[in-house]
Amino acid sequence: MTKPRTQARIAVIIPTWNAQSTLPRAVASALAQDRVSVEVVIVDDASVDGSLDCARTLAAEDDRVQVLSQPENRGPAAARNRALDHISAPYVTPLDSDDFMEPGRLAQLLHIAEQDDWDFVADDLFKVPESDVDGPRTRLWSQTDIGIQTLDFAGFVRGNLSSRHGGRRELGFLKPLISTAFLNRTGLRYDADMRLGEDYMLYASALSRGARFCLTDPAGYVAVTRPTSLSGQHSARDLGALVQADRTLMAHTDLPDGDRAALREHYIETLKKWHWFRMIDAVKARDPAEALRCFRAPPAVIGDLLGKLGEQVLIRGSARLPFLTASGDRMKGTDKKGENP
Repeated sequence: MTKPRTQARIAVIIPTWNAQSTLPRAVASALAQDRVSVEVVIVDDASVDGSLDCARTLAAEDDRVQVLSQPENRGPAAARNRALDHISAPYVTPLDSDDFMEPGRLAQLLHIAEQDDWDFVADDLFKVPESDVDGPRTRLWSQTDIGIQTLDFAGFVRGNLSSRHGGRRELGFLKPLISTAFLNRTGLRYDADMRLGEDYMLYASALSRGARFCLTDPAGYVAVTRPTSLSGQHSARDLGALVQADRTLMAHTDLPDGDRAALREHYIETLKKWHWFRMIDAVKARDPAEALRCFRAPPAVIGDLLGKLGEQVLIRGSARLPFLTASGDRMKGTDKKGENP
């Protein structure tokens, strides 16, 4: 008789899209976690390379690996939701398909979670370039040890202001260990309409619903940075979805004044980026009506927009508004996720 497999304590969910070169590394790092039982759920998001075949090969080699496939590309939020609806482990943690974990990370986070009944336990992560994954590492949040710190709503939201924490150092990049019971009890899932900031919105929504959330020192999540990383690329549509998510949270949550003020800071900062990207797209499309609509905004956003336009005039020495270089790249003044505009 086949011995039944022990139910996993932690489900590691890995959405993947065209990541066949890095997926084996990510999966191997999850399976190598010691002192804790894990299952790995890979959700292929309609890849057009060999990612799905790669995932199925990994599953055939280890029965702790399961593979789900999306019929069409819907983004990492929808892929993670598919996994969340599939798992039964009491804890879950996301792992990006181009990142990896060191052995012992999940056991350390689980110990902290169970010791003080935390709903979310996030460790400050390490960042390394893909060109030198074994080289020096930099910490995302704090260069000095912090122990175990409680994160409240206002502190978390302000920790996602790129004007304060640029260079992809926002707290939304964290990949915490999460109580599955909390997610199911509150009905929380990732916002499937978002392809930018979906992690931030899930964590902020959880905090607004009373989640106990802590941040501790690095336990071994290694975020691999690449020029082509999806987290470093976004469009006006992506930013618009993030703006709408902030609006929804402000409108439907009974937030204390301090929390609401922090959320409005994030909203205004994102609104500035969104209107700037809309302006760029409008000029590229030769759509003056849409360009004018970009000025329908709060005064702080209008001031920021005028400042950027003036900067471009000075830089280019012309009164015209050539928002794109000859090659079609975004002009100076736009930003990537986590970088100052």
